[in-house]
Amino acid sequence: MAEEITKLKIDKNHKMLPYDIKDLYVNILIKETLPIAKSLLLKHSNAQETEQLITLLDIILQQNYFSFQNNMFQPEIGISMGSPIFSKIVEIFLQHLENIHLKKQLDTKTIVFYTRHVDDILLIYNTEHISPDKINEYINQIHPNLKLNPTRECNNNMSF
Repeated sequence: MAEEITKLKIDKNHKMLPYDIKDLYVNILIKETLPIAKSLLLKHSNAQETEQLITLLDIILQQNYFSFQNNMFQPEIGISMGSPIFSKIVEIFLQHLENIHLKKQLDTKTIVFYTRHVDDILLIYNTEHISPDKINEYINQIHPNLKLNPTRECNNNMSF
């Protein structure tokens, strides 16, 4: 990632803005993610194989339990952390949203750099084209279940 950032021409008109996705796993909707996974599978498999895989994936995702203090819980919405497949589902869901909503921002150069690791996001934006408040407004309307919390600069420093 450091190499990618150094290739960008950064000047006084560019600022970094990190975000954290609040409660990511419990806000990913399984029923919303399955059609996304299905469309991706159809690009590489036939319809019958895709239906079988989606059926299996749905069964696996319904086994969505976790334990806490010797009690078992099943989230009402979203998925629990822990299973390797759940992290893949989260990635499928977030990449889908990024492809739909952030690609045009990158194409117009209002956001000149974007990267994400699980629920941590770093973007660099052009201050001549967009404000952090507008980015925050836009990024938080992408999906009703996802809330992104920005970390603002303080004395030319920020935590990421």
